[in-house]
Amino acid sequence: MGTNHKPSAEERLQQWIKPELLEASAYHVPDADGFIKLDAMENPYLLPDELRDKMLDVITGAEINRYPDPDASKLKQSLREIMDIPEDMAIILGNGSDELIQIIALAVAHSGKTIMAPQPGFVMYKIIADTIGARFIGVDLNRDDFSLDSEAMLSAINQYQPAVVFLAYPNNPTGNLFDENTISEIINAAPGLVVLDEAYSSFSEKSFMQRLGAFDNLLVMRTLSKSGLAGLRLGILIGPALWLDQLDKLRLPYNINTLSQKLAELILSRYDILQQQAAIIRSNRSKLFKQLQGIEGVSPWHSSANFILFKMTNTSADVISAALIEQGILIKNVSGDFPALKDCLRVTVGTVDENEAFIAALELAVSS
Repeated sequence: MGTNHKPSAEERLQQWIKPELLEASAYHVPDADGFIKLDAMENPYLLPDELRDKMLDVITGAEINRYPDPDASKLKQSLREIMDIPEDMAIILGNGSDELIQIIALAVAHSGKTIMAPQPGFVMYKIIADTIGARFIGVDLNRDDFSLDSEAMLSAINQYQPAVVFLAYPNNPTGNLFDENTISEIINAAPGLVVLDEAYSSFSEKSFMQRLGAFDNLLVMRTLSKSGLAGLRLGILIGPALWLDQLDKLRLPYNINTLSQKLAELILSRYDILQQQAAIIRSNRSKLFKQLQGIEGVSPWHSSANFILFKMTNTSADVISAALIEQGILIKNVSGDFPALKDCLRVTVGTVDENEAFIAALELAVSS
């Protein structure tokens, strides 16, 4: 009598996990304990004590034994007012922008459809496309200034007919704003959705928000993470109800928890504080850029975001990154992400003291 082969755990894994998932790499977040953390584009400033005391009251009074408001209606109204969202546009909230990107991808990526974005760009566009089995097409930016290659983008759109095009505005990790006329050309040429990812709008003061409706295939995505509420995980998608009503069917019930809703409502009632902090960060960015320009072997690019991308011209980014880590400074090594970013590093704009510590560590790393 033959014996039935019992598959090993590894064999079961290979049999049942999607091949795209087996081949993918997880999004890595390094341990930042004990470091000056300048790797994740966070706002380095805490909220004032008076507001933090009120946050404790909100937490104490929250009915966490009940499910949250499934539509987060009060929070949406607060966002509509502070972001000047047109009244005729619908809103979907996500557990961070990442969830919204995933919802969009799941909605459109059927029957071999294509998701497209410029590159270098936000890595989650490709990671999500790959893990759901969609075809991802990255179109190279111009190498010298990371501007959109209009001819290449329009050609790729014509060839691949993407279901959705993601455009980060400003772009991550390069920090630059794409040309508005080129963006308009892309929106007009795209057969499907175009999503303007305005995660860093607080630092660029540029937006396509008021152009929603002028293009029937345009959506705008925002987040509060970069403004100082990264721990609440709150992403915002805005656009015509025609589109958002369908996307909302993929949003999991109660995806914005009670504490995130209530705390965000409170903090947004003092949105002026976040605006003041953004202005300080923009000022710090200018100073940090000039300091980077003054270091031999360091070549920074102008940024409209809360981070600066720079290239090491005399040594490798890996060596400098390791030297900074030894000195307790954590920034993002993007050298291996795209060919155009070889020997490039990205630093978040921190407080004045954090920036000074980073510059001192960088100068020591370069000199040695």
